[in-house]
Amino acid sequence: MMYTPLESSRPHPGLGFDPAGALPLLRERGYYSGPERRNAAATLQMRRMAQMVDEVDYGMLLLSDESRVTHANRAARRDLDDTHPLLLAGGELRGRQPHDAVLLRDALAGACQRGLRRLLKLGEGEQRVTVAVVPLPALPGDAQHGVVVVLGKRRMCEELTVDWFARAHSLTMAETAVVKGLCADLTPQQIAQRQGVGLATIRTQIGSIRAKTGSASIRALVRQVAMLPPLVSALHGLGGGMAGAAASFTPNPAALGARPAPRLAPM
Repeated sequence: MMYTPLESSRPHPGLGFDPAGALPLLRERGYYSGPERRNAAATLQMRRMAQMVDEVDYGMLLLSDESRVTHANRAARRDLDDTHPLLLAGGELRGRQPHDAVLLRDALAGACQRGLRRLLKLGEGEQRVTVAVVPLPALPGDAQHGVVVVLGKRRMCEELTVDWFARAHSLTMAETAVVKGLCADLTPQQIAQRQGVGLATIRTQIGSIRAKTGSASIRALVRQVAMLPPLVSALHGLGGGMAGAAASFTPNPAALGARPAPRLAPM
């Protein structure tokens, strides 16, 4: 390929190289990679990284020091509701109860100052959660570690995850409802009672589910669903927040036919 020099980059008699004249042409021909383009690329990359963590169905918060939150992904903003042991107040991550506040403060200080990882159990009863506090290596010009706080899940299987699993294995709507019940730790008898059908019907559906999914047992079936990638709903901002599997498992007699599960839009 013949190389054609840029007209504006040719030295002019008595003037030398004219960078001001060359810059517009460099930009026009796609050769320019100065600070403006590098900054734009870095900004785009940061936006892509934010999009990436928003697609993960684990709450993740980035802290710049021992309490200040600089970024929270979509799952974290969803999970930190009025019942969660942690809360965001004035841009800071805090414990709702005094005991949890002390545990969180000590873990964040250890991560920032000494690079220590901690696994915390916060809250009580049904609201008890596990939280991981993970230090990030200090960057050039930064005197201390960054910190990522990862929120544990408060339910085994998200409803969307079960729906995608059902679609992948061609489960019927009735079979999908059974899988949701099993993932909510319900027994076949409890599922039958909620669905208003006989236990024999539920057992037949479980047998069909196991055959379609290649699961040797109910435990193996639930394990399959629990190990799926934690992806969030594609219906961002449309009120598509996922309730707990047990809370969202409601009887649906009309779904007991042999109709296939509805198709879901691509994520």
